[in-house]
Amino acid sequence: MTAALDVENLEAGYEPGLPIVRGATLQVQRGEIVAVIGPNGAGKSSFVKAVAGLVPISAGRVLLGGEDITKVPAHDMVHRGLAFVPQTENVFANLTIAENLELAAALLRGPRGERTARVAPVYAMFPDLARQRSLAAGRLSGGQRQMLAVARALIARPQLLVLDEPSAGLSPKLVQQVLQTLRGVRDSGVTVLLVEQNVKAALAVADRVAVLVEGRERIVAPAAELQRDARIAELYLGRHAGAPAAVAEPH
Repeated sequence: MTAALDVENLEAGYEPGLPIVRGATLQVQRGEIVAVIGPNGAGKSSFVKAVAGLVPISAGRVLLGGEDITKVPAHDMVHRGLAFVPQTENVFANLTIAENLELAAALLRGPRGERTARVAPVYAMFPDLARQRSLAAGRLSGGQRQMLAVARALIARPQLLVLDEPSAGLSPKLVQQVLQTLRGVRDSGVTVLLVEQNVKAALAVADRVAVLVEGRERIVAPAAELQRDARIAELYLGRHAGAPAAVAEPH
């Protein structure tokens, strides 16, 4: 079976000759949640942004469902089946929930009626959003905003949903709520790839985990396996799993 995502020897960075991602390779199977973890500065966010077309790729390939999307511009990714949810500024705060979703649908290709019909299934998946659809997104809690950002991405019916640190800045309760939402997304048939700094939360929600160190994957293993081996966190993160790091990774 063709993988949902196949990243081969990827090199990418913001400046020519200064790669942040240095030969990373990762395969994500259909119907999986794969979390990318590692120390700050390891290139995690740059890795997923390169996959989504937001960071220039200097070497390697990115295949989405077997199709080479290495050179596809970011604005066209959604039409190829990849939806990206950034860490911040991922909703329009001055628009209502309904307007955010309707705008996401309006930007898609195809007949207007078909695009409009995509909103109802998303409301069914996120009943809290449906109940508050007339509320401005700026009045939502951090967790609700993240759910709205995911809902907006799902309007496109992507093959692959990519998220950059969806739990950033959230309380432990909201972290659990948002990440559990991703299980529902996976169960709906969408493959999920996420960067997550909260290691404990990532291990709890993911099927498999890739540990990135210095721009390369050092280990890719089932999350349950890493949960049982505390030495993995010490070896690859250099700190206690789930503890905050002092240095911020470039975005």
